[in-house]
Amino acid sequence: MAVWLLSGVFLWGLCIAGGVILAAFTVVFAAEMRPYYERRLKETIPFDSQKQYAVIRSSVCTGEKIAGFKNIDDGHFTEVMLIRTDEEEQRFRKIYNLETVKKEY
Repeated sequence: MAVWLLSGVFLWGLCIAGGVILAAFTVVFAAEMRPYYERRLKETIPFDSQKQYAVIRSSVCTGEKIAGFKNIDDGHFTEVMLIRTDEEEQRFRKIYNLETVKKEY
């Protein structure tokens, strides 16, 4: 933009090159972040099957579903992820090696 203002010449080649670089960065960033998120999710939320059980909380009013773990002793709920589709629920089960998940309303 500064070159165009100073010289009156708009450099299309630089604009196209910049757009291609930005698009490539976006694709690489999106591809790299998904596995990192799943790996990070498993590392940051420990699950102790002796003290906790997996549960999906579903709102009666809005239908919003939150997957997480509930402490057996005091009932404390630790949120892990938002569930929008059946695929996300399957992914939650796969990450934590769960066969069944209780549902609470």
